[in-house]
Amino acid sequence: MNIVVQKYGGTSVSTEASRGRIADNARKLVEEGKSPVIVVSAMGRNGAPYATDTLIGLYGDSCSVKEERDLDLMMSCGETISAVVLSATIRQMGLEAVALTGYQAGIMTDTAFGNANVLSVKTGRIMRELEAGKVVVVTGFQGMTEFGDITTLGRGGSDTTAAILGEALDASSIEIFTDVDGVMTADPRLVPSARVIDKISYEECYQMAVDGAKVVDHKAVEVARRSGKVLKIKNTFTDAEGTTISLEAEQAPHVMKKRIITAIASKPSVVQFTVDIDYMDPRNESFLNAFEAQEISLDLINFFENQKIFTIDAKRKDKAAGILTDLDVPFAIVEDCCKLTAVGYRIHGVPGVMKRIVLALSKAGIEILQSGDSHTTIACLIRTRAQEKAMRALHAEFGLNEE
Repeated sequence: MNIVVQKYGGTSVSTEASRGRIADNARKLVEEGKSPVIVVSAMGRNGAPYATDTLIGLYGDSCSVKEERDLDLMMSCGETISAVVLSATIRQMGLEAVALTGYQAGIMTDTAFGNANVLSVKTGRIMRELEAGKVVVVTGFQGMTEFGDITTLGRGGSDTTAAILGEALDASSIEIFTDVDGVMTADPRLVPSARVIDKISYEECYQMAVDGAKVVDHKAVEVARRSGKVLKIKNTFTDAEGTTISLEAEQAPHVMKKRIITAIASKPSVVQFTVDIDYMDPRNESFLNAFEAQEISLDLINFFENQKIFTIDAKRKDKAAGILTDLDVPFAIVEDCCKLTAVGYRIHGVPGVMKRIVLALSKAGIEILQSGDSHTTIACLIRTRAQEKAMRALHAEFGLNEE
């Protein structure tokens, strides 16, 4: 059986016309002898009646103390509505279709409500429906625990659902449809000259997603790489070729690549902490243990003998400051920061890249507060107010404006 998994985002399922386009895509696949499995997000974005953020707001307005299990149950409603409405649209085209929740589709998770991990996928129900000639429409973003509780998979979870099902069903293709033409060299809202990337490696795309790019979720890329499945990012509303995410993009020798940098990503709402503490001080271990217990993730980590410098998500600032205050550990905070990341496959150790970044930002009058690198990235911490200017400077420096 030639199974094709397609995922459609909130804007793609929000109108009758766009749902008709999805149904037409399903019809074409069936005519080609393929078996479509369609994963859907909740309709629209914040403010739309069934959007996930709208449902979160409704729950928040109803109670002062949130129960994570109940919130997951509430959030799952948006995808369920999308699946039912889309399956009805497909049937109106003369095709057989069935809507399945994450649990009905066999997706079993742990009990980490709000950010659950998929433990297994039982594909029996989906396969029976496909063998009966039906288009299967699955709610993205959700699964169920062994105790029967509905869980959600975290932000971008519908992408993860598509990748997980593509792996479990051994699909011939996994396509993520959104409202942009593909993965781009930068956020086009900040860099108007940003271009669509036709091919990108798993590792580069994963890093872009982790460091602020929002076209595809990093967990979906991780699953695709694990299973060796090609991911295709496409636009629901155009016929653009889109972006192919695969291992093949990693195989070209470095010297044959047109550009050393593939894209520039940015992540605002970052806070820098400088902690003055000796490495032998027992409070050193205490604050690190407390950060872990409170799920405070450290980034851009520079640890020295008498000082620790790192960044965290701004949402965790008060918790982190509280922990350090309770332990009587001296610290300083720099707020309103942005992590700027240049992404390129195997750029670690390539001479001159960091020099070009430093000089380009310096010429633009932008101060680098901190830096760090990995196998595929060089990251700089800057002030948020300089985000757009810095993005444009690096985008131009590495020739990403050019065809």
